[in-house]
Amino acid sequence: MENKTNLEIAIKAAVKAGEKILEIYNDSDFSVEKKADNSPLTIADKKSHDIIQEYLSKTEIPVLSEEGRNIDYSERKDWEQFWIVDPLDGTKEFIKKNGEFTVNIALAKNGKPVMGIIYVPVSKTLYFGEISLGAFMCENISGEITLDSVLKKSEKLPKPKKTKKYFVVGSRSHMSPETEGYINALKQKHAEIDIISKGSSLKICMVAEGVADEYPRFGPTMEWDTAAGHAITNAAGKKLWLTDFSEELTYNKENLLNPYFIVK
Repeated sequence: MENKTNLEIAIKAAVKAGEKILEIYNDSDFSVEKKADNSPLTIADKKSHDIIQEYLSKTEIPVLSEEGRNIDYSERKDWEQFWIVDPLDGTKEFIKKNGEFTVNIALAKNGKPVMGIIYVPVSKTLYFGEISLGAFMCENISGEITLDSVLKKSEKLPKPKKTKKYFVVGSRSHMSPETEGYINALKQKHAEIDIISKGSSLKICMVAEGVADEYPRFGPTMEWDTAAGHAITNAAGKKLWLTDFSEELTYNKENLLNPYFIVK
Protein backbone atom coordinates (compact mmCIF):
# COMPACT_ATOMS: atom_id res chain seq x y z
CA MET A 1 0.00 0.00 0.00
CA GLU A 2 2.87 2.34 0.83
CA ASN A 3 4.22 2.07 -2.72
CA LYS A 4 0.79 2.93 -4.18
CA THR A 5 0.56 6.01 -1.93
CA ASN A 6 4.05 7.09 -2.97
CA LEU A 7 3.23 6.47 -6.64
CA GLU A 8 0.13 8.66 -6.43
CA ILE A 9 2.08 11.45 -4.72
CA ALA A 10 4.83 11.26 -7.35
CA ILE A 11 2.35 11.31 -10.25
CA LYS A 12 0.67 14.41 -8.79
CA ALA A 13 4.08 16.04 -8.30
CA ALA A 14 5.15 15.35 -11.90
CA VAL A 15 1.90 16.61 -13.43
CA LYS A 16 1.77 19.78 -11.29
CA ALA A 17 5.42 20.54 -12.00
CA GLY A 18 4.77 19.94 -15.71
CA GLU A 19 1.86 22.39 -15.67
CA LYS A 20 4.12 25.09 -14.22
CA ILE A 21 6.85 24.37 -16.78
CA LEU A 22 4.27 24.62 -19.57
CA GLU A 23 3.11 28.07 -18.37
CA ILE A 24 6.69 29.36 -18.61
CA TYR A 25 7.32 27.53 -21.90
CA ASN A 26 4.21 28.98 -23.57
CA ASP A 27 4.70 32.52 -22.22
CA SER A 28 8.42 32.90 -22.93
CA ASP A 29 10.10 34.61 -25.86
CA PHE A 30 13.19 32.46 -26.47
CA SER A 31 14.59 34.94 -29.01
CA VAL A 32 15.26 37.40 -26.17
CA GLU A 33 18.64 36.85 -24.55
CA LYS A 34 18.62 36.86 -20.76
CA LYS A 35 21.17 36.15 -18.07
CA ALA A 36 21.57 32.42 -17.51
CA ASP A 37 20.18 32.69 -13.98
CA ASN A 38 17.04 34.44 -15.22
CA SER A 39 16.38 32.46 -18.40
CA PRO A 40 13.01 30.77 -18.98
CA LEU A 41 14.83 27.42 -18.78
CA THR A 42 16.40 28.18 -15.39
CA ILE A 43 13.15 29.57 -13.97
CA ALA A 44 11.16 26.54 -15.21
CA ASP A 45 13.76 24.15 -13.76
CA LYS A 46 13.67 25.80 -10.32
CA LYS A 47 9.88 26.13 -10.17
CA SER A 48 9.48 22.47 -11.14
CA HIS A 49 12.02 21.41 -8.50
CA ASP A 50 10.23 23.39 -5.79
CA ILE A 51 6.82 21.87 -6.62
CA ILE A 52 8.20 18.32 -6.70
CA GLN A 53 10.08 18.88 -3.44
CA GLU A 54 6.87 20.10 -1.77
CA TYR A 55 4.96 16.96 -2.78
CA LEU A 56 7.73 14.45 -2.06
CA SER A 57 8.44 15.94 1.38
CA LYS A 58 5.15 14.29 2.50
CA THR A 59 6.80 10.87 2.09
CA GLU A 60 9.72 11.70 4.41
CA ILE A 61 12.05 9.97 1.94
CA PRO A 62 15.24 11.88 0.99
CA VAL A 63 15.44 13.46 -2.45
CA LEU A 64 18.40 13.57 -4.83
CA SER A 65 17.64 16.11 -7.56
CA GLU A 66 19.59 17.65 -10.42
CA GLU A 67 18.64 21.04 -8.97
CA GLY A 68 19.97 20.07 -5.54
CA ARG A 69 22.77 17.70 -6.53
CA ASN A 70 25.45 18.84 -4.11
CA ILE A 71 24.60 16.28 -1.43
CA ASP A 72 27.86 14.73 -0.31
CA TYR A 73 28.26 10.97 -0.73
CA SER A 74 29.05 10.66 2.99
CA GLU A 75 25.51 11.90 3.69
CA ARG A 76 23.65 9.77 1.13
CA LYS A 77 25.70 6.53 1.06
CA ASP A 78 23.55 4.92 3.78
CA TRP A 79 20.20 5.81 2.22
CA GLU A 80 18.19 2.60 1.84
CA GLN A 81 15.66 4.37 -0.36
CA PHE A 82 15.51 7.79 -1.99
CA TRP A 83 13.75 9.79 -4.66
CA ILE A 84 15.83 10.74 -7.68
CA VAL A 85 14.48 13.67 -9.67
CA ASP A 86 15.14 15.57 -12.88
CA PRO A 87 12.72 18.52 -12.70
CA LEU A 88 13.21 19.30 -16.42
CA ASP A 89 14.87 16.70 -18.61
CA GLY A 90 15.63 17.77 -22.17
CA THR A 91 17.02 21.29 -21.99
CA LYS A 92 17.81 21.37 -25.73
CA GLU A 93 14.25 20.26 -26.50
CA PHE A 94 12.85 22.98 -24.22
CA ILE A 95 14.94 25.70 -25.90
CA LYS A 96 14.18 24.38 -29.41
CA LYS A 97 10.47 24.30 -28.47
CA ASN A 98 9.95 20.86 -29.99
CA GLY A 99 7.94 19.61 -27.00
CA GLU A 100 10.14 16.59 -26.25
CA PHE A 101 11.09 17.49 -22.67
CA THR A 102 9.93 15.71 -19.54
CA VAL A 103 9.63 15.70 -15.75
CA ASN A 104 11.33 12.62 -14.26
CA ILE A 105 10.76 11.17 -10.78
CA ALA A 106 12.00 7.78 -9.58
CA LEU A 107 12.11 5.91 -6.29
CA ALA A 108 15.21 3.78 -5.75
CA LYS A 109 15.75 1.14 -3.06
CA ASN A 110 19.18 -0.31 -2.31
CA GLY A 111 20.54 1.14 -5.54
CA LYS A 112 17.75 -0.21 -7.78
CA PRO A 113 14.91 1.87 -9.30
CA VAL A 114 11.55 0.39 -8.22
CA MET A 115 9.17 3.16 -9.32
CA GLY A 116 9.30 5.68 -12.16
CA ILE A 117 7.19 8.56 -13.44
CA ILE A 118 7.89 10.47 -16.65
CA TYR A 119 5.51 13.27 -17.62
CA VAL A 120 5.52 15.06 -20.98
CA PRO A 121 3.93 18.50 -20.32
CA VAL A 122 3.28 19.50 -23.96
CA SER A 123 1.35 16.34 -24.91
CA LYS A 124 0.02 15.67 -21.36
CA THR A 125 1.33 12.11 -21.68
CA LEU A 126 2.26 10.20 -18.54
CA TYR A 127 4.48 7.11 -18.42
CA PHE A 128 4.69 5.35 -15.07
CA GLY A 129 5.71 2.03 -13.65
CA GLU A 130 6.13 0.19 -10.37
CA ILE A 131 7.82 -3.16 -10.21
CA SER A 132 4.86 -5.11 -8.71
CA LEU A 133 2.15 -3.13 -10.54
CA GLY A 134 3.52 -3.01 -14.10
CA ALA A 135 4.15 -0.19 -16.59
CA PHE A 136 1.53 2.11 -18.07
CA MET A 137 0.97 5.04 -20.40
CA CYS A 138 -1.81 7.60 -19.94
CA GLU A 139 -2.55 10.16 -22.66
CA ASN A 140 -4.24 13.55 -22.23
CA ILE A 141 -4.14 13.33 -18.46
CA SER A 142 -6.37 15.94 -16.80
CA GLY A 143 -8.72 16.58 -13.89
CA GLU A 144 -8.43 15.28 -10.35
CA ILE A 145 -5.54 12.85 -10.08
CA THR A 146 -5.80 9.65 -8.09
CA LEU A 147 -3.91 6.47 -8.85
CA ASP A 148 -7.17 4.59 -9.51
CA SER A 149 -8.48 7.26 -11.92
CA VAL A 150 -5.17 7.34 -13.81
CA LEU A 151 -4.98 3.53 -14.04
CA LYS A 152 -8.51 3.40 -15.52
CA LYS A 153 -7.42 5.71 -18.35
CA SER A 154 -4.03 4.04 -18.91
CA GLU A 155 -2.75 1.47 -21.38
CA LYS A 156 -0.51 -1.37 -20.15
CA LEU A 157 3.03 -1.45 -21.52
CA PRO A 158 4.60 -2.74 -23.63
CA LYS A 159 2.07 -2.51 -26.46
CA PRO A 160 1.92 -5.44 -28.91
CA LYS A 161 4.37 -5.14 -31.78
CA LYS A 162 2.77 -4.87 -35.22
CA THR A 163 5.78 -5.15 -37.51
CA LYS A 164 8.84 -7.38 -38.01
CA LYS A 165 11.04 -4.35 -38.58
CA TYR A 166 13.63 -3.79 -35.80
CA PHE A 167 13.53 -0.27 -34.35
CA VAL A 168 16.52 1.34 -32.63
CA VAL A 169 16.42 4.66 -30.78
CA GLY A 170 19.20 7.01 -31.82
CA SER A 171 20.15 10.05 -33.83
CA ARG A 172 20.14 9.84 -37.60
CA SER A 173 22.52 12.79 -37.94
CA HIS A 174 24.78 12.84 -34.85
CA MET A 175 25.73 9.24 -34.18
CA SER A 176 28.89 8.47 -32.15
CA PRO A 177 31.37 5.96 -33.64
CA GLU A 178 30.47 3.47 -30.85
CA THR A 179 26.74 3.76 -31.61
CA GLU A 180 27.35 3.47 -35.33
CA GLY A 181 29.43 0.33 -34.78
CA TYR A 182 26.78 -1.17 -32.50
CA ILE A 183 23.97 -0.50 -35.00
CA ASN A 184 26.06 -1.92 -37.84
CA ALA A 185 26.42 -5.13 -35.79
CA LEU A 186 22.64 -5.21 -35.30
CA LYS A 187 22.20 -4.98 -39.07
CA GLN A 188 23.95 -8.36 -39.35
CA LYS A 189 21.23 -9.90 -37.12
CA HIS A 190 18.09 -8.16 -38.38
CA ALA A 191 16.82 -7.89 -41.96
CA GLU A 192 15.25 -4.44 -41.52
CA ILE A 193 16.41 -1.78 -39.07
CA ASP A 194 14.95 1.70 -38.66
CA ILE A 195 16.19 4.54 -36.44
CA ILE A 196 13.77 6.45 -34.20
CA SER A 197 14.86 9.91 -33.01
CA LYS A 198 13.49 11.29 -29.72
CA GLY A 199 14.54 13.80 -27.09
CA SER A 200 15.20 13.47 -23.36
CA SER A 201 14.13 10.35 -21.41
CA LEU A 202 11.49 9.65 -24.07
CA LYS A 203 14.21 7.55 -25.71
CA ILE A 204 13.91 5.04 -22.87
CA CYS A 205 10.10 5.31 -22.88
CA MET A 206 10.05 4.22 -26.53
CA VAL A 207 11.50 0.84 -25.52
CA ALA A 208 9.19 0.44 -22.52
CA GLU A 209 6.24 1.32 -24.76
CA GLY A 210 7.25 -1.25 -27.35
CA VAL A 211 7.63 1.33 -30.13
CA ALA A 212 11.38 0.63 -30.21
CA ASP A 213 13.26 -2.63 -29.66
CA GLU A 214 16.35 -1.13 -28.09
CA TYR A 215 18.22 2.05 -27.22
CA PRO A 216 22.02 1.97 -27.12
CA ARG A 217 23.55 4.93 -25.25
CA PHE A 218 27.27 5.43 -25.80
CA GLY A 219 27.41 8.89 -24.29
CA PRO A 220 27.35 10.64 -20.90
CA THR A 221 24.18 10.66 -18.75
CA MET A 222 23.57 11.29 -15.06
CA GLU A 223 21.59 9.11 -12.67
CA TRP A 224 18.56 11.46 -12.74
CA ASP A 225 18.48 11.19 -16.55
CA THR A 226 17.82 7.45 -16.45
CA ALA A 227 16.33 6.37 -13.09
CA ALA A 228 12.64 7.00 -13.91
CA GLY A 229 12.90 5.45 -17.37
CA HIS A 230 14.85 2.53 -15.94
CA ALA A 231 12.08 1.79 -13.40
CA ILE A 232 9.37 2.01 -16.09
CA THR A 233 11.42 -0.24 -18.39
CA ASN A 234 11.83 -2.85 -15.63
CA ALA A 235 8.10 -2.70 -14.84
CA ALA A 236 7.47 -3.35 -18.56
CA GLY A 237 9.62 -6.50 -18.38
CA LYS A 238 12.72 -5.03 -20.02
CA LYS A 239 16.21 -4.08 -18.78
CA LEU A 240 18.65 -1.20 -18.78
CA TRP A 241 21.95 -3.03 -19.13
CA LEU A 242 25.61 -2.11 -18.98
CA THR A 243 26.98 -2.47 -22.52
CA ASP A 244 28.51 -5.89 -21.75
CA PHE A 245 25.07 -7.13 -20.52
CA SER A 246 26.66 -8.30 -17.23
CA GLU A 247 24.30 -6.32 -14.99
CA GLU A 248 21.95 -3.34 -14.90
CA LEU A 249 22.76 0.25 -13.99
CA THR A 250 22.83 1.01 -10.26
CA TYR A 251 22.04 4.25 -8.42
CA ASN A 252 23.37 6.41 -5.60
CA LYS A 253 26.95 5.82 -6.70
CA GLU A 254 29.69 8.09 -5.34
CA ASN A 255 30.07 9.43 -8.89
CA LEU A 256 26.57 10.11 -10.23
CA LEU A 257 27.73 9.85 -13.86
CA ASN A 258 26.33 6.73 -15.52
CA PRO A 259 28.42 4.28 -17.54
CA TYR A 260 27.26 3.60 -21.12
CA PHE A 261 24.19 1.39 -21.34
CA ILE A 262 21.73 -0.43 -23.60
CA VAL A 263 17.96 -0.56 -23.04
CA LYS A 264 16.21 -3.65 -24.45
